[in-house]
Amino acid sequence: MAYRFLAHALYDNEQNVQINGLDSRSSAMACYPFPYLHTLNNVASILNPGLSDETSSSKRLKRTTSMGEILGNTYSSFCSNDSFGSTFSRRSSTSSLNSLPGLHIREHINAYTQRYLAAECVEDAASAIVGSDYDGETKEDGVTDEMRLVQLLVLCAEAVACRDRSHASVLLAEVRADALVFGTSFQRVASCFVQGLTDRLTFVQPPGTAGLTAAATNIIDIASEKKEEALDLVYEVCPHIQFGHFVANLSILEAFEGENFVHVVDLGMSLGLRHGQQWRNLIRSLANRTGQPPCCVRITGVGLCVEKFQIIGTELKAYARSLGINLEFSAVESSLEDLKPEHIKLRKNEVLAINSILQLHCVVKESRGALNAFLKVIHELSPKILILVEQDSSHNGPFFLGRFLEALHYYSAIFDSLDAMLPKYDTRRAKIEQFYFAEEIKNIVSCEGPGRIERHERVDQWRRRMSRAGFQPAPGKMIAQAKDWLGKHEFCEGYTIVEEKGCLVLGWKSKPIVAASCWKC
Repeated sequence: MAYRFLAHALYDNEQNVQINGLDSRSSAMACYPFPYLHTLNNVASILNPGLSDETSSSKRLKRTTSMGEILGNTYSSFCSNDSFGSTFSRRSSTSSLNSLPGLHIREHINAYTQRYLAAECVEDAASAIVGSDYDGETKEDGVTDEMRLVQLLVLCAEAVACRDRSHASVLLAEVRADALVFGTSFQRVASCFVQGLTDRLTFVQPPGTAGLTAAATNIIDIASEKKEEALDLVYEVCPHIQFGHFVANLSILEAFEGENFVHVVDLGMSLGLRHGQQWRNLIRSLANRTGQPPCCVRITGVGLCVEKFQIIGTELKAYARSLGINLEFSAVESSLEDLKPEHIKLRKNEVLAINSILQLHCVVKESRGALNAFLKVIHELSPKILILVEQDSSHNGPFFLGRFLEALHYYSAIFDSLDAMLPKYDTRRAKIEQFYFAEEIKNIVSCEGPGRIERHERVDQWRRRMSRAGFQPAPGKMIAQAKDWLGKHEFCEGYTIVEEKGCLVLGWKSKPIVAASCWKC
């Protein structure tokens, strides 16, 4: 994809800056291969304001111009373009923002990393747009409309970040008109971000006061039939969760090889999926393994939905009994943050495996203390194997706009994959998008503090966290099996599985989606 070229160009540019002292605003976007280069550079100018020469980690980065001036220049360029002249008014667009004082970044961030992420996000969104279906419109008109939506959405996020309610409300109204639930993949993902921005704007306070008055409800606490149905559909249609289950079960089977007493602790009980799909597959594999099956298999579910877990456990015991497996099931009612070693009842001579499917990002907080304490508890249990499956994206940065752009990039790829797998007016797709992924997007965009639980991080960050907690990588040679699994299931062309430093990463057209890694004490 073209963003790989951008990455190299930005890296080369970084080297030139370090050697020659060039201005950091010079951008590899100048090499952008698309006809709307000028428009993309306008958006990039918002995301890449001038930075001071102080790049030491002990010094702050400073903007050389105010946000209002940057947005004003952007809108001026929009208005000079015939495609946008009839839509935007410079005076109405910038009057409120120009009155804001210059905004300064309060913490040190790496300038070139931010530039890369911003350029990558805008470029990939544009690339996805170029390949979209425009339902009878000419491709040029479709690209223009979609690029306008990209620009409006980014500018709206900027206004919300500046806490300019009036300007953000105007932009939201424009975006909402074009963000159609049954439109193109980018229109649909934009509709979810509009919901998140609207919720965030509700709690925004004016500049000079506290940022947000309240946080949205924790999405894990919302139990509804719609969400359960959407989760089941995600499991059925998308490979994300099934990929995690496949890698986890392979690793657990390898750890349990030749063992008679085995115990799995499932954090979150595989998101509460009905019927315990992951463990049915594991029980069947244990029953059919070479030699004798285990004398006793124990599964412990950890989470707050104990009643649901017990129902799943009853079904699993009946299923195991039909295959001649002695299964014991128990549930621990506790959040992951409150879990203690004594909550997990271990027995002598049994082999322990810990299973975490899309769970640990919910434990990540601003202070990092909660996750460190939890990993310490897990380490004290001395599992033979810990399987960690997480979304491979950076949605936990300290700055709202950075999280917004990264999330826009990530979920645009997911919605693009849904476009390829399901017909346009398929109600299953609408349910998956609006009741599952939209909930994640809204939490990332609208929430702060304890209410923001969708704190996804990249696999490199998880690797550092796990190593600091005393865990060692336990990579398995599963890449060939994983690729065979993906090929047999035939979700659709475009999904890839690659191995990265011992981790397996499922991606859509080279964009990482989910990463699976294995760890030992």
